[in-house]
Amino acid sequence: MAELTHFYEYFQPTNYNIYLDINRGIKQFSGQTTITGNAKAEKIALHQKYLEINTITVDGAAVEFTMDNDHDAVRFSVPKTGEVTIVVDYKAPLTDSMMGIYPSHYEVNGEKKQIIGTQFETNFARQAFPGIDEPAAKAKFDLAIKFDEQPGETVLANMPEQKVENGVHYFDTTVRMSTYLVAFAFGDLQSKTTTTKSGVKVGVFGTKAHQAKELDFALDIAKRSIEFYEDFYQTPYPLPHSWQLALPDFSAGAMENWGLVTYREAYLLLDPDNTALEMKQLVATVIAHELAHQWFGDLVTMQWWDDLWLNESFANMMEYVAIDAIQPDWHIWELFQTSDVPSALQRDATDGVQSVHVAVEDPAEIDALFDGAIVYAKGARMLVMVRALLGDDALRKGLKKYFAAHQYGNAKGADLWAALADASGMNVGEIMNSWLEQPGYPVVTAAVENGKLTLSQQQFFIGQGQDAGRKWQIPLNSNYAAAPKIMADKQVTLGDYAQLRDENGQPFRLNQGNNSHFIVKYDATLLQDILDHLSDLDAIDQLALLQDQRLLAEGGQISYADVVPLLTRFADSHSNVVNAALYQVANNLKKFVTPDSAEEKHLQALFDKLSAAQVARLGWTPQAGESNDDQLTRPYVLSAALYAKNAAAVASAHDLFTANKADLAALPADIRMFVLRNEVKNYGSAERFEQLLTAYRQTSDASYKADIRAALTSTTDPELVQRLISHFEDADTIKPQDLRGWYRGVLANDAGQQAAWDWLRNDWQWLEDTVGGDMEFTTYITVTAGIFHTPERLAEFKAFFEPKLNTPGLTREIKMDIKVIESRVNLIEAEKAAVNQAIAQA
Repeated sequence: MAELTHFYEYFQPTNYNIYLDINRGIKQFSGQTTITGNAKAEKIALHQKYLEINTITVDGAAVEFTMDNDHDAVRFSVPKTGEVTIVVDYKAPLTDSMMGIYPSHYEVNGEKKQIIGTQFETNFARQAFPGIDEPAAKAKFDLAIKFDEQPGETVLANMPEQKVENGVHYFDTTVRMSTYLVAFAFGDLQSKTTTTKSGVKVGVFGTKAHQAKELDFALDIAKRSIEFYEDFYQTPYPLPHSWQLALPDFSAGAMENWGLVTYREAYLLLDPDNTALEMKQLVATVIAHELAHQWFGDLVTMQWWDDLWLNESFANMMEYVAIDAIQPDWHIWELFQTSDVPSALQRDATDGVQSVHVAVEDPAEIDALFDGAIVYAKGARMLVMVRALLGDDALRKGLKKYFAAHQYGNAKGADLWAALADASGMNVGEIMNSWLEQPGYPVVTAAVENGKLTLSQQQFFIGQGQDAGRKWQIPLNSNYAAAPKIMADKQVTLGDYAQLRDENGQPFRLNQGNNSHFIVKYDATLLQDILDHLSDLDAIDQLALLQDQRLLAEGGQISYADVVPLLTRFADSHSNVVNAALYQVANNLKKFVTPDSAEEKHLQALFDKLSAAQVARLGWTPQAGESNDDQLTRPYVLSAALYAKNAAAVASAHDLFTANKADLAALPADIRMFVLRNEVKNYGSAERFEQLLTAYRQTSDASYKADIRAALTSTTDPELVQRLISHFEDADTIKPQDLRGWYRGVLANDAGQQAAWDWLRNDWQWLEDTVGGDMEFTTYITVTAGIFHTPERLAEFKAFFEPKLNTPGLTREIKMDIKVIESRVNLIEAEKAAVNQAIAQA
């Protein structure tokens, strides 16, 4: 067998009978896995990783086997092709990497405890049992678990428990599914359950470190999401239950294991009495995302990891479709516009970025596919375009057909396009392949040339880019009927501009609703016309205007100095999405100023000008009955006022801290981070620092933890910075899953950047050993590149990371991030003087 051959070609399991005996005390387990399947050749291999295999029998007779750890394999021969039964006896360690079978650690009333959970995506099931650990290798699973059980402990799995005999928990046979979706967990858990209209049992489980009320929100969202999907997909949820489990240690955000979805505690459990709306929306969309997967990913699974987008892009879109339906007052698509859209546009403009569909074979490269800005955000935006073109009726009809054709099996992207084309009569694949198979996106230039309104498309780059002459089929979403619905050509002339303007009676615009994945560059005539009628634009189109101007400036197609005067025109908007776009531009200006310089004082004055009226309007304390927009806007303007060192804002935050210092957790969650950060930066002391660090260790409230982290990482005291960094490798204080946020916080702090960067370089091996198997490992490189903006830091970044270019899974990220920093350094050099002059005059 060649090195990267899919093992499924040689052996196709139909059933696994897995028995595990797990001992938490010695951090080991023993197992016996019986696999029935069809051998296509006499020489076969099973996946295994870190397994110590004692014996293998085939149809009752022992066989010799060879361990091939380089390829995660055990190789042996079977006496015949056709149906065989393979029994493997083995033992293995519980891991500390949050992959495979591993312990999660937490405290209740000062007592250290642990629960055991699993994480098998992408290819970590092989650390728990031998098998064919590939998505196409679907089989049924019979699971039996014995463990060092204590009275009152709960054990969960994909299917309901069938019986307990001699301390062994037996679970019902699963439906046909992929190995990476198998899951189980056990420990001292609390739970709340309910039942959907169709009879599906829904439960939320968490440790007893949490208050019981923290399970309520997730239970409600999970129940209503399943009910929505059953209706929208017109396909029943296929299992008897849907358990949602919060694990104290969890590397990803959440994982869609069929029937037993696992989450970081921060993305499932929340205090309904004191959690910001923004956090509620985030938790709700994560739950809806994972439950969308129960059909899209679990019932129908991608054939191979190159079609990962089939799972993730679709779930990313559906989380918004579902929450919009069950919580319409939230206007959740606005969150898509302020989070996913800018993330996708920024990342996808760097030359060398991956396309949504990526060919991949090497298991070490698979985790690198999980690029949140591309496979999740861009892919979702791509599907939003499909939804807009087809309409929901055709979309639902196509999805129903797709599920019926491929349920309990596997599919490729072409299968989805075929089902949607069948339902809509539109050649969806032809339109979407230009978005799926090509990296990047176009800028459409709209200009009046010789009196004619013309459009042209060209790939948009931030920084240097190799123009490969790519073209896209662009849904233009114009407000002029003369514009084609789909622009497939490089250039198109719409007609006489004066006549078109007169007939339409409004400025010419493209990408209304900001749903298509491109940006627009209007010439001076067209842009001025839009600005003269700014109040006619709805909030999303105002956001899109600011977004496109920011990106054009980042790409050097217009001057950043020309964007600065626009900001005050949007400053009084009551719309959250407009403020999100406004402050994204404003915060980007910080890279052009040196800390504590005259230029920074001018920028602070601009921030004060932008935020003062809004702070006065909204106040510091959330008011009962205020709009969602006001709740979501307050953090932007308070952050701006504090950056501006507005004396009244600084004093107000200090007063709130003083009044609530006996119970800081009780501060309103919307403003708590700003109060704590202001205190650490402007009134800091070693004693206060230690109090907050102790509170961080003791609280189980993930939202409060995040606020404390943001505060502590902003300290300007060099000794306290070093004290923080001394805890980076102390898992009792900072869990490895949370470390990246701490690292980024200190790195973004001018007073801490050198110390954080030194830590990363000096302790890279420790980091790789601790989280190296994790799909978020590469994001330590990404967040570093997101902050560096000087020639000196660029040189240091290259010196450290270029020798690692050949490391599987890191190559693309390092290459891209060098370009990201280079483009930022070049932009600052070219624009700094003009931008600072514009800021001073604003």
